[in-house]
Amino acid sequence: MNRITIAVLCSTSLLLAQPAKRLLKIDDMHRFHDVRDAQLSPDGKWVAYTVNTVDTAADKSDTDVWIASWDGKQQMRMTSSPESESSPKWSPDGKYLSFLSSRPGKAKGNQVWLLDRNGGEAQQFTDVKGRVSAYDWSPDSKKLLLVIADRDPNDPADDERPAGAAPAAGAAGKAPKPIVIDRYKFKQDVVGYLTAPPSRLYLYDVATKKAEALTDPSLEAASAVWSPDGKWISFIGRSGKDWERYNTNNVFVMEARAGAVPRQLTQYDGVRGSVSRGRAEWSPDGTKLVYLQSTGAKQSAYNMTRIAMVPVAGGTPQVLADKLDRGVSAPRFTPDGASVIFLAADDRSEYPATVPLGGGDVKRLIKGPMMISTLDQGKDGRLAVLAATDLKAGEIQALESGELRALTHHNDSVMAEFNLGATEEFSCKAKDGNEVHGLLVKPPDYVAGKKYPTLLRIHGGPNGQDGHSFNFERQLFAANGYVVVVVNYRGSSGRGEKYQVAISADWGNKEVLDLQAAMDHVVATGVADPDRLGVGGWSYGGILTDAMIAKDHRFKAATSGAGVAFPLALYGVDQYIMQYDEEIGAPWKVGLEPWIRISYPFLHADQITTPTLFLGGEKDFNVPLVGGEQMYQALRSLGIPTQLVIYPGQNHGIARPSYQKDRMERYLAWYAKYLKTGDAPATNAGQ
Repeated sequence: MNRITIAVLCSTSLLLAQPAKRLLKIDDMHRFHDVRDAQLSPDGKWVAYTVNTVDTAADKSDTDVWIASWDGKQQMRMTSSPESESSPKWSPDGKYLSFLSSRPGKAKGNQVWLLDRNGGEAQQFTDVKGRVSAYDWSPDSKKLLLVIADRDPNDPADDERPAGAAPAAGAAGKAPKPIVIDRYKFKQDVVGYLTAPPSRLYLYDVATKKAEALTDPSLEAASAVWSPDGKWISFIGRSGKDWERYNTNNVFVMEARAGAVPRQLTQYDGVRGSVSRGRAEWSPDGTKLVYLQSTGAKQSAYNMTRIAMVPVAGGTPQVLADKLDRGVSAPRFTPDGASVIFLAADDRSEYPATVPLGGGDVKRLIKGPMMISTLDQGKDGRLAVLAATDLKAGEIQALESGELRALTHHNDSVMAEFNLGATEEFSCKAKDGNEVHGLLVKPPDYVAGKKYPTLLRIHGGPNGQDGHSFNFERQLFAANGYVVVVVNYRGSSGRGEKYQVAISADWGNKEVLDLQAAMDHVVATGVADPDRLGVGGWSYGGILTDAMIAKDHRFKAATSGAGVAFPLALYGVDQYIMQYDEEIGAPWKVGLEPWIRISYPFLHADQITTPTLFLGGEKDFNVPLVGGEQMYQALRSLGIPTQLVIYPGQNHGIARPSYQKDRMERYLAWYAKYLKTGDAPATNAGQ
């Protein structure tokens, strides 16, 4: 037997040994790891990050802190508590890895915990009353800046339950105090009723473990950052009467000592402009700050942030990259102080870029269809990012000379098991001439020329976008034989400010034209079976689902989650009071006509013929359940096949793993019932 024969036999054996790839199932849903954050160590040799996993038996998720070596050879789990951890940070001297957690300890609530790099278990570091929502190490590692919500850490009050929080069902003990509301915006999803005083800044001494207040309750403070020399602090703050009504965020600086007076650097009034809640980052020489400038109250729901820079000594802010008509995030100075690096949301992608301080073109740092959603920069300029593509779940990667190099591999083995559907870009024209962009996901065994049952899945926001990143829902539908269409309708991000604000006070109009154009396109190209079309979405995707089935009778099945079709019913009931006031107008000021215009689906429910499944969280303060309840009742009254599913105790984002799986099972069952008549039942739904 010669060497060639041996080589052929060896190659054949290796091929036979490879397991055949299979289709995705619902039971695979919680096998993927959700990788987030990226924090480079001071020496640049490690990256700290978080990984969220699901324990299906316990029906809960858990987030742990991990580290990966810069050479990509090592990944180590650093925490394993049943309680989740977040916000990993390295102390500047490299001695500690810190994080936030509510795990049991001497102090209740979210606290800073430390891991000694020399070994040992994590130790609770802060011992403050209230909840630490954010923190930042001083350059000399001797102090921490704490952003504390809920309560003064030195307040001796003995009731540890946050204001507005209800006791556990059936819990014994004294009755909770009545919830007293006196602020303008008083509800927030997940948080509940907003009764706590504004968050404040505290200086925490590492040696003495004593906290000193830096700001008083009259000024809400957040996103605090140390100056390079450790003498000053920047933060985002807002104050004044009804300070939360107009998002009157501005950039402040103050000396890093108790008793110092904060100095306001920007003068946004909230009506014509504001500052995003992100960090105001210092230049290496400490003379300038870069931050995100937001639009005013009138367009706050469609805000497209821009990079702005202001001198620490005071002066007029300067907008950088003013010709870049794209939303940006996470700006910071490059190590040489000559440029600003940031993330830009482009059409179906997100990428890192730089812009020179002195003016010049924006330089994109990597090309290709992908979503890069986290960016961290080392002292030497090295970049760690969180990157995802259509066929690869998000992982931490090094970005070097325009190329990605994987540092983590949490999802590699599970991704390798599946035969996934191809994702393609498409564009088409709406009836009014608007150019529409979207993505098409085909079944893994797609056959050209065959017409498939097709699902239009609508993203929420509205100013989010569907982009080139692995999406379990899309791929699961494709694995079950559907073509999946996602569309970045007007109002979405990635196409510029004019495109983003086009639907202001005009919900369910232009978006419907764009969505209809996409469906016309996939039918005309022979991909979609015109007699087997379905639609669905969550949040604003649910709102547009209701609009679509009221205006377009082609759809044979719909799933509408956490939507509303009669917004007036949510005035003062959800968390969007400021947007209603500024974008639509209080009904006693503007009359009912603007509200009627955006309530078409409910007021024309008798035109709906599509069997529709409504779903929502019982405790949703974002888009409360009343929206789904009203539409369910309307269709039930009209004799249209419908069902309402309520997830007990859940907020806007369904968090309980078993409910997440249940929701996906119901989607598949509903669509199969009305779109797959005569087809063999799905064998890959995980049932």
